[in-house]
Amino acid sequence: MSDGWSFTRWSAGILPAWAHRLASPPHFYALAGRLTPWFAWPAAVLMAVGLFAGLFVAPTDHQQGDAFRIIYVHVPSAWLSMSSYAIVAGAAAVGLIWRIKLAHWVAHAAAPVGASFTFLALATGSIWGKPMWGTWWVWDARLTAELVLLFLFLGYLALADAFDDPRKGDRASGVLALVGVVNLPIIKYSVDWWSTLHQPATITALGKRAITIEMLWPLLLMWLGATLFLVAVTLTRARAITLERERAQAWVGEAL
Repeated sequence: MSDGWSFTRWSAGILPAWAHRLASPPHFYALAGRLTPWFAWPAAVLMAVGLFAGLFVAPTDHQQGDAFRIIYVHVPSAWLSMSSYAIVAGAAAVGLIWRIKLAHWVAHAAAPVGASFTFLALATGSIWGKPMWGTWWVWDARLTAELVLLFLFLGYLALADAFDDPRKGDRASGVLALVGVVNLPIIKYSVDWWSTLHQPATITALGKRAITIEMLWPLLLMWLGATLFLVAVTLTRARAITLERERAQAWVGEAL
């Protein structure tokens, strides 16, 4: 116990002063309240424009026809399912290493949002797969790994609420989140590692993109808008969790 406490004290010195200040629940609650509208409103505008352009402005694909338009929901959902899990795992790591309770609350806030994106990615993938593959579901490597991601989110949420002491739930669910990180590279690189039905990456950093600019810019707007939406909802949920966990503290009455 003494060794663990010594490591925590030593590692706390690594964090900059602003990180310690941000870890204060009253400061985080106030800051998140100010920042949320700056993410929420641009998210709404970008997603509205991107979805309209994707459905009505982008040209029809010469192979898939109008069925390809589901990518404007499917691709951002799939990317943000992984991004959400990275947030959960990263926040859980901070909470476990530096024993910052607020980090666990941010992880709890992001997990349901990530589970929703994961479910949406699976649902839209199935809708697209029916006319393209002739079936709603195949045990493809990427689809299976994405399904495992959904189970990881659900397992994290269930484990977090399985203890009478919330702090035990924070630690147990945090460990599960870190173990599940191994699934992220499997999702990302499954189409490169194995022969799968799922098509390769449409956009790559180094290779030639497999999509025209007329189709690409609405997709980028949807991706950016969905990312801002993820941040806005996570901040809103984190503020609610902060109030719930700190409800006995004097600052909560002053904030409300």
